[in-house]
Amino acid sequence: MQTPRQHTNDFLADALQNEAIELGLDIPDHVIPYLTAYAKSLWEWNTRLNLTRHTDVQHFVERDVTDTAALCPHINRAEHVLDVGTGGGVPGVILAILRNDLTVELSDTSTKRVAALQSILNEINLPLKIHHQPAQQVVLTAMECNLPFHTLVIRAVAPLRKLLTWFEPISDSYDRLLVIKGPRWESEKQEARHHGHLKTVTARRIASWPIPHSDTESVLLEVKKRT
Repeated sequence: MQTPRQHTNDFLADALQNEAIELGLDIPDHVIPYLTAYAKSLWEWNTRLNLTRHTDVQHFVERDVTDTAALCPHINRAEHVLDVGTGGGVPGVILAILRNDLTVELSDTSTKRVAALQSILNEINLPLKIHHQPAQQVVLTAMECNLPFHTLVIRAVAPLRKLLTWFEPISDSYDRLLVIKGPRWESEKQEARHHGHLKTVTARRIASWPIPHSDTESVLLEVKKRT
């Protein structure tokens, strides 16, 4: 006989899988239990600390899983990836679940968020390294240790101009940024160009996908040092 907890997990897993199928997402069956455990733990922690606005199956899959799945085709096998400003773990935790060939690390400057996320990772038995320090310092330290990051993934952290203020000066220390942006991405890029932040790096759209229940889309920007 199933316990109430097992029944709840099975119900949530079925709901996640059905929502993914409805959206046409190619999510392997074997990762559904891990996504289920992460969502359940994230939502439980969210009652104590604001970690996410996506607190139901529909929004979790439509926004968090969909955005992360859009990253996957653009990251090579076995890359070393840093999730900048991870917050509640999106996209880094979901990326590690979907792509277990990657070495994914997380960074955030909030003591409370880092503590909550560490507890979530412990609960779901996912051993990802979390850095409680600015991502720029994490990147520089990795470079000094000869373990540089290939890709920095960024979602819902800051406008493009501010991101380039942080990372353009150290662009020799990583390969590229992959930045998930919403409908304002073109104006953000124009602002960054106006302030001179695109003189040494390029920022190009490499993917886009619709935002459900709206007439807008999300885009993936790849930011790389100019050759």
